[in-house]
Amino acid sequence: MKRVVTRKAGSFPGPKPEILAPAGSRDAFLAALAAGADAIYCGLKKYSARMAAVNFSLEELIPLAELAKKMSVKLYLTFNTLVKPDELQPLGRQLDVINRHLRPDGLIIQDLAVGALARQVGFEGQLHLSTLANVTNPQALKGLGKTYGIERVVLPRELNVDEIKLMAQACPQDMGLELFVHGALCYGVSGRCYWSSLLGGKSGLRGRCVQPCRRRYAQEQVSERYFSCQDFSLDVLVKSLAPIPSIRAWKIEGRKKGPHYVYYTVTAYKMLRDEGRDPQLKKAAVQLLERSLGRLGTHYGFLPQRPQKAIDTSEHTGSGLFAGVVQGSKDKPYLEPRFELLARDRLRIGYEDDDGHKTVKLSKFVPKHGKYYFDPSLGRLPGKGTSVFLVDRREPALDEKIQSMASKLATNGDLSINDSYFALRLPPAAARKPDYRLMHVLRKPGEHMRKTSLALWLNPELVKRMPAAEMEQAWWWLPPVIWPEETELWQKTIIMLRAKGARRFMLNAPWQMVFFKRLGRLNLWGGPFCNFSNPMAIRAFKLAGGRGVIVSPELARADLKALAAKSVLPLGVVVFGNWPFCVSRTLAHNFKLGQPFTSPRGEAGWVQKHGSLYWAYPNWLLDLRKVQNDLINMGYGLLIHLDEPIPSGISIKKRPGDWNWEIGLD
Repeated sequence: MKRVVTRKAGSFPGPKPEILAPAGSRDAFLAALAAGADAIYCGLKKYSARMAAVNFSLEELIPLAELAKKMSVKLYLTFNTLVKPDELQPLGRQLDVINRHLRPDGLIIQDLAVGALARQVGFEGQLHLSTLANVTNPQALKGLGKTYGIERVVLPRELNVDEIKLMAQACPQDMGLELFVHGALCYGVSGRCYWSSLLGGKSGLRGRCVQPCRRRYAQEQVSERYFSCQDFSLDVLVKSLAPIPSIRAWKIEGRKKGPHYVYYTVTAYKMLRDEGRDPQLKKAAVQLLERSLGRLGTHYGFLPQRPQKAIDTSEHTGSGLFAGVVQGSKDKPYLEPRFELLARDRLRIGYEDDDGHKTVKLSKFVPKHGKYYFDPSLGRLPGKGTSVFLVDRREPALDEKIQSMASKLATNGDLSINDSYFALRLPPAAARKPDYRLMHVLRKPGEHMRKTSLALWLNPELVKRMPAAEMEQAWWWLPPVIWPEETELWQKTIIMLRAKGARRFMLNAPWQMVFFKRLGRLNLWGGPFCNFSNPMAIRAFKLAGGRGVIVSPELARADLKALAAKSVLPLGVVVFGNWPFCVSRTLAHNFKLGQPFTSPRGEAGWVQKHGSLYWAYPNWLLDLRKVQNDLINMGYGLLIHLDEPIPSGISIKKRPGDWNWEIGLD
């Protein structure tokens, strides 16, 4: 492994990284300005990966953006959502209007189509690749600018500091990295979670996640929140980022959070960046983070020599600051808070998935360890011992700061926004009637080998044992995530395969193209984890050297039909098999692999480890075989079966398994 060169601890190799603040509402935006954020990211009402946030209309955002510009604060708009075929035209028009009336400093994107549309409308700002795009390969950074016009990459939260250094070492000088330093952790790796979508079409890749990982699940009669992560918080460890070149921004997650959280976290990380050597200020910053109304914090795996748990089932993982538990009788329940409560504080009684959980807005001050009796008009509350969380606070001093900022906003009473006449330009679709083929994808050679195309998940140990003739015939599927420290191993494995004649590979991130220096006669397809969902993204992959695409399995009937009609590449689709809820880098210490788990709603599954990833599977199969002829007639020539080994204790449930085919993708 190459030696990573860094700078002296405590010094920045260039300009200080931006403190990048979230804003999901007007007051949160103003709180970020009041706290001295260097940049703010936010979304509009559509095409954002946090649709549960309030978000902004263009009319609401323009005066806020003008104020930010006057204060030399940058604005980045999030368009980090999966784009369906019928959304390209309206999205292009929205980008056109934004380009003429708002002109943000950058766009944060997940789908390659958004970058192409932005350039079509003449947008000249930066394109930032979202963490949902899952760029974990250091070598991929070198091609993102030239191939896709990307100028900044948001790194996954799962990386440790050594892996971040490897990414920074490979980062070109004209590209920057953005790093989360605080906020919610997802159980699934960013861009590799389908849990919410599998349970009802609410896609996390489209900002509509219902957070099923936060629920209780039972395993061997023990009910725990096995997949509910604590919040990520680097706090004082951010000092170790200072000497790493290429990091342009310290990002705070939380577009669903209120102004209190935004103000406290921005203030704290500014102090840690600018005054981190002062012990008193460092201590004050940590105290601010502890009172920011998030979950309990964890460094996760940031320090590989001293990792912390991402999941601790013995701790509270409800959003908000734990304030105490319900006490008293059913007729007269009360709370003795662990800290003082202010008038207008908002409390949540119970977890979000608890039956009967309530939200309460206080009308008076409550001292620490005082008694606050809940209003009988709330109805029946969750029982004695139920956790209570402080989820929002509007202290008078912060309100004054927000109102002071609001007084500086332009009224824009005569604001008029012209309609867009943007017309989508798509290349002609490939004229073809594809030959129908079936592909079984296996973990190791098995019974389906001789019945269909041989396809195997790439495994370095498996490659060592296989005859050269089988290597040449096989389709080799790369994993959905390759971590930085694994890059060298995977590169050597692919070189070994190619030397023995292998030339058919299924990439499960577009950026895995970097493993193949000379394409020549190689047949490189984009696999289903690439999440291709529209013809513009497919065209971008073709220009990079792709020969075909397995489309996103989240798509509905209408989406699949529209996509097939416009694609410039041959298409495939997963029609049967074990599609995972998600893939993860972590597992609760008291959770057992290969053993069933069940939710109170009867949803069940199991977790298995493959390589460095934990795959969580539902105990039902994706099954579109009944509409297989429809798919072939649409133009899907490659039909995929995913054959996973089923642990002996797992019972596969019979259910339709058609995912979003009928209900649609929300």
